[in-house]
Parts: sequence; structure tokens; C-alpha cells
Amino acid sequence: MIRLSALLILFTAPALASEDIPDQYPQSVLYQKPIQVIANVWSAIGATAPPTYENAGHNNNLSFIVTGDGVVVVNAGANYALSKALHDEIKAITDQPVKLVINENGQGHAMLGNNYWTEQGIDVLAHADAAEEFEAYSAQIFEGMKRYAGDQAEGTVIQGPTLTFEDEYIIEMGEMRIEVLHLGPAHSPGDISVWLPEQKLIIAGDMAFHERIPPIFEETCTSCWLESWETAFEPLGAVYVIPGHGHPTDMAVVRAGTYDYLSHLRKVIGAHLDEGGDLSSAYYVDQSPFAHLDTFEELATKNAGTVFVEMEFE
Repeated sequence: MIRLSALLILFTAPALASEDIPDQYPQSVLYQKPIQVIANVWSAIGATAPPTYENAGHNNNLSFIVTGDGVVVVNAGANYALSKALHDEIKAITDQPVKLVINENGQGHAMLGNNYWTEQGIDVLAHADAAEEFEAYSAQIFEGMKRYAGDQAEGTVIQGPTLTFEDEYIIEMGEMRIEVLHLGPAHSPGDISVWLPEQKLIIAGDMAFHERIPPIFEETCTSCWLESWETAFEPLGAVYVIPGHGHPTDMAVVRAGTYDYLSHLRKVIGAHLDEGGDLSSAYYVDQSPFAHLDTFEELATKNAGTVFVEMEFE
């Protein structure tokens, strides 16, 4: 049964922006201790800042589902130390064994902890495109992690997923039906969301943001992201959303932070192009309605330039 009082607080109270808080759980390399979102679903909420030594690279959400016959983890963690710390927290909550780890995409904080889990004999699942992306860039991602993580990187070795899928991967475990879904192009290649249809909860991965600016990469197709949102993500009808970054919330909040942001940026870049504007001035289009979000200073101008290049020949 869902803990309604806790959810009321979780979804109605203002979320605490955490970009300027180096660590909220000093006794662990985890940035934050796992919280129970609804019955049997937990998430260790990461920092909304870029990865640092202080947050140990825990700047995304590390979630897990206690099914009654085992635990399914979503995101391996950014290094071996983080993965072990998350596993220690899981063991303190349940004696059910971890049976599967899911990588939400091919980025370092989703996959670099994979080798901890495979050492335990646990399979790691990812979309085929995410596995390909990680294989192509894993050495570069690994070196980047070592630069900020220092001694926290000890024990980490490059390990891709052991299982891949294309469209969906259905898990029937214990009392839970878990649908691992590729809902279409979004933030990065092979982005997936984990949908619990009976609970109406989605672990959205990087399909959805709300406390920080979504980063837009060269390979990101923002028009495709908006289409995936309209045709596949929002129609699921999720009541509860655990985004890739930031606190659990609802669909209206992540729509404002993701769909509305992408739509706004495409609108102002489109107007800039119509006026004959060039790339050098595109960086300074008006994104002020979203200036309250974390990582705005780090990402807003980069995002504008990337979307200009994307839209220039659309």
C-alpha cells in the first residue's frame, strides 16, 4: 500500500535544489541515503551538480525495486565504490538478493559500476544502442571518472552490459511486473525508462528532468525527444515519476522542466534563425524562464549552440 502521507510531502513540498550542497550523506560515498518513494520502490537521489570528488559521481538517481523474489536495480553507479555502497544500503533494507541491474543509458554514471555487480554474478541489462555507445566511448568516460573520483575509482574496470534488448524487456519477478521500455529517441542513444504499470510509477531515466537543465548533446535530436514524449512517454499515464536526476515528482512537473524547456529553446532558436542570426549570437538567446534550474550556468549556452546547429538545416 502506498504511503500516502509521505507521498503528499514528497510531491507537494518544494524540492530542495542541491547543486550547491557537496554531500548530503557524509557517512557514505552515496550523495544521499535511499528514500522509499512508494511501497517497494526506493531511490538514492544524486546531486544535481556535475560529478565531483565530493559527490563521488553520484549525480544521477540510483533506484531499486524490491519485488518479493529479488531486487532489480536501476543504474549501476559511476564507479565500484558507489555500486558497493548502494548494495550495502539494499542489504540493510531487505534480505532479498539483487537479481538484475538495468543501465538507463550508456553514460558513465549509469554503467561504470557494472563490474561490481557482475562480480556478484548479477546480469546487467541495457538497450543495444546504449551498449554500443558505451563500448565506443568507455575508455574516455573511464578516464574522465578517474580525474574527479581519485581514490574512489579503485576497483572500477570497464564492463558493458551482459544483456541487451531493442524495444522492450518484460520482467515478471515476485509480485511485480516491470517493463523496461525504449520509448524512442531522447537525451542520448539507448535511453530507457522502467515502467511499473500496476503502481503507475515510472523510473524515467534521462527522458525527464525537472531540478536541473537537461544537457543536450551533439547526437541529441530535440525534435525526436519531444515526439517520444508526446507519443510514448506521457501517454503511459504515470502518476509517480522518478526522473534521471532530481527528486521524485509527478508528470506535470517533469513536463515543465523537460518538454517545456526543449520547446522553449527550439522556439527561440527558430526565431533567431528566421531573423538571420548566426551561431555566435545563438548562444545568448533568452532562456531566462529556466534560469532557476541547477546547472543553468554550465549548460544553457552550450545547449543553445547545439540546438542551433541541429535546427539550422531542418
